[in-house]
Amino acid sequence: MFGNPRNVDSETVNILDEAMYPGTWARTTPDKPALVIAETGQTTTYAELDERSLRLAHVLAEAGLVTGDVVALVSDNAPQAYEVYWAALRSGLYVTAVNHHLASAEAAYIVNDCGAKALVVSGAKTELVEAMADLVDVPVRLAFGGAVPGCTSYDQALSTASTEPLADQPHGDDFLYSSGTTGRPKGVRIPLLPIQVDEPGYPYVMIFGGLFGYGQDTVYLSPAPVYHAAPLRYTGVIHALGGTVVLMQRFDPENFLKAVDEYAVTDTQCVPTMFVRMLKLPEDVRSSYDTSSLRTVVHAAAPCPVEVKRQMIEWLGPIVHEYYASTEANGATYVGPEDWLAHPGTVGKPLLGTPRICDPSGAELPAGEVGTIWFEREEMPFSYHGDPEKTASTQHPQHPNWSSVGDLGYLDDEGYLFLTDRKAFMIISGGVNIYPQEVEDLFSLHPSVLDIAVVGVPDDEMGERVVAFVEPAGEAPPDLPAQLASYARERIAHFKVPREFIVTDDLPRTPTGKLVKQRLRDRYAEETTA
Repeated sequence: MFGNPRNVDSETVNILDEAMYPGTWARTTPDKPALVIAETGQTTTYAELDERSLRLAHVLAEAGLVTGDVVALVSDNAPQAYEVYWAALRSGLYVTAVNHHLASAEAAYIVNDCGAKALVVSGAKTELVEAMADLVDVPVRLAFGGAVPGCTSYDQALSTASTEPLADQPHGDDFLYSSGTTGRPKGVRIPLLPIQVDEPGYPYVMIFGGLFGYGQDTVYLSPAPVYHAAPLRYTGVIHALGGTVVLMQRFDPENFLKAVDEYAVTDTQCVPTMFVRMLKLPEDVRSSYDTSSLRTVVHAAAPCPVEVKRQMIEWLGPIVHEYYASTEANGATYVGPEDWLAHPGTVGKPLLGTPRICDPSGAELPAGEVGTIWFEREEMPFSYHGDPEKTASTQHPQHPNWSSVGDLGYLDDEGYLFLTDRKAFMIISGGVNIYPQEVEDLFSLHPSVLDIAVVGVPDDEMGERVVAFVEPAGEAPPDLPAQLASYARERIAHFKVPREFIVTDDLPRTPTGKLVKQRLRDRYAEETTA
């Protein structure tokens, strides 16, 4: 649809028509690194990944799990996470990776809601697992990386498991939960495909493997948590296609550049907050690392300020690609660097489904007008597990095959999609719509601002008023709020300028860069009524 961003040859494209998964590469390139931990160099070969995922598949089958059952995973960025992932995918199981930053009750809710028959946990998350132990009812519990009360040793279970090939390997899938930034996490369960794990046709491999030309020569740096949709799915694509994943245990801007240099990384995926942190490194630090091996830098998960992306392209070259999608995978758009430079701020043209922009009544809007973004598909592509009412609320009132996750945006005259904000984040002040993203973007590279979040709070006169929470870069001068207000008044309409700038040392972002704004609204309400 978009051509080939890396001018990939036909041999690489044709590989998508072949049967591939880690077992393929265990036979052809057994000693090749499938996974490397960036900070330590710890390496898992394809032979090891294949054997250990096979052993775990046998453990789960002997415990009674069958096609369509769920394995829950609570893990840091550890190699075993991918053994669990591939054990599920080669057994017709779902894998539900749980955000380990959640409170115990929140994590337990996901484990219970997904109906997990098995729970695999990391010893690094013992405190969380212990706290949720009495809140979940899961018959099979395994722990790696240290003993965890109530769990069987993962390594011991695998050591006695069979290594005989599985007679049947139906393709499993992930069963992930939304980040919950605007409410309780929602499980997105997609029907399993009627294919074997070693058959072509898995959508993420076909779409993103072909789009970015991933293959055996790919060295993919993943800096984000494995429980999030994009890191888990993209690293799975790399393993299916025989490349090497370099996994960061946690993101740090300088360590990211160090990993690119040390491992000759060819491809990576970031979120905009990572771009901002890298751009704020001193120039001599940035220039001390060799990034010339990079071929594609993909970003998604949150809107990227125009100036931030422009500076990334100036720094790394025209290799910065963007897609817009969601955990629900109800639709997607894509834009390459050349198209983006010609249409700054766009998230691209259709990659999956057709975007439609509608007003609150569901009527389509003309080009240039902001409304809710819907994606038209042949049929409804997902459902929220156990919540038919919530699923129905995402469907268009007149077109049940159109769905929306609540984002706002518009299409230009050429069909390029632009985002404005989440519907839940929009502020209505004095009857005027204000999009916090626009104000946040204004300060994204301000030298005194490390991070910023803009929210609407109740106001007796205006309905809502604009408030900004600011995490300063360094020690904040006493007049920082006045400086920022003056800076904003010179650049945007005065009605958009925050009426308050609240300096804080911590903003509630998920590790994938999304702001959890309800926590800020709650904090503001508590502090103003105390």
